[in-house]
Amino acid sequence: MDNPTIGYTTGVFDLFHIGHLNILRNAKSMCDHLIVGVSTDELVKYKHKTAVIPYNERAEIIRAIKYVDTVVAQEDMDKFEAWRKLKFDIMFVGDDWYNIKKWEKIEATFKKVGVKIIYFPYTKKVSSTMRNNLLNKKKKDNKKGKSNLERKVKI
Repeated sequence: MDNPTIGYTTGVFDLFHIGHLNILRNAKSMCDHLIVGVSTDELVKYKHKTAVIPYNERAEIIRAIKYVDTVVAQEDMDKFEAWRKLKFDIMFVGDDWYNIKKWEKIEATFKKVGVKIIYFPYTKKVSSTMRNNLLNKKKKDNKKGKSNLERKVKI
């Protein structure tokens, strides 16, 4: 294939869900080779979060998705440095970053080297953070329910 179009996207990809799959499927439909940067555990901590699934497992899950051609570790937030290493043509981003000053600057920098930024609709009803919060709530509710059951049995 002469001059394949290389696409790039990144994410934590913790508690994999349909929003993750949608971004990967849509990205692959717009490029010949899709590179996915999976945030390392250290980078996730930098964002003041903790991934439920360790980096190596998250990377392996993403590697197994049929839309993904290459998985790389995302060790920092510098997208231009990633471009220097990977030389992608298109970067795919969630539209929650659209019209944000930081991304307007990033977009202008990439325009100078011919990289197009494509914003995909963010899946509003699902996120790893929402899933994690729901799991924590269910866990807490289950503990409360068990305590109530134990009290009833003791009577």
